Amino acid sequence: MKRLLVSIVIMATSIASIYAQKKLVLYYSETGTTKTVAEELQKQLSADIEVIECVKPYSGNFNETMQRGQREMQSGEWPELKPLKSKLTNYDVIFLGYPIWFGTYANPIATLVKNNDFAGKTIVPFCTFGSGGLNTSADALKKALPKATIKEGYGLRTARVAAAAKEIKRFLVENHFVQGTITPLPAFSAQKPVTDAEKTIFNDACSSYQFPLGTPSTVGSRKTPDGTEYKFTVKSNGFGGGGGESIIYVVVEAGAKPEFTQVVR
Repeated sequence: MKRLLVSIVIMATSIASIYAQKKLVLYYSETGTTKTVAEELQKQLSADIEVIECVKPYSGNFNETMQRGQREMQSGEWPELKPLKSKLTNYDVIFLGYPIWFGTYANPIATLVKNNDFAGKTIVPFCTFGSGGLNTSADALKKALPKATIKEGYGLRTARVAAAAKEIKRFLVENHFVQGTITPLPAFSAQKPVTDAEKTIFNDACSSYQFPLGTPSTVGSRKTPDGTEYKFTVKSNGFGGGGGESIIYVVVEAGAKPEFTQVVR
């Protein structure tokens, strides 16, 4: 009993210290979607916030931005950034935000991590995307910033920006960045072959996406406070033409059309 009480006290002290840490929301936004998420994070965290700006801004046009981005990636000449106003050494935790480009963080973040090692800092990635990229970009940050601690991040599909406030609250409370009460989510059920009804749910969620996402083979599910969430294992052709497997999460809330929330490749 004494050991248990000591453990509880240590855990409570650790969580309290996280609440007290100085936090900065630092982000790059191309179209405004990541900005929306960053500002919601700043609001719920009561943190400082700063936008990352390029000396030579991107045009905002999707095709032109992607063409420039590809040239930069091929040459290794990343965009020059304007100096940050925030002093990074003043912060314990930095929420680092970006859109996903080419499966990873946007090119301005490549410049940022090249010029700053974030030694001793806790980095919490957050990103916006068309289909996915949170896991791959977080892995890239771990490789680029070995002196920092990269925590579990938050990702949001651009098509689901209206869900940001609710999802961010759960993310922050679950990870002890803010105090609050939420209903814990159960684990997903074991994967099993998909039924025709589940295939219909998958197709309703994914068929309107601009690229084919594959064919579901198995699925697990769990109940949420708002409905049901599905975890589909999907067979696809992959971007390179070879066969592959991915995980696609789909939510079905009461009275709403099924939506996929992210693809994990």
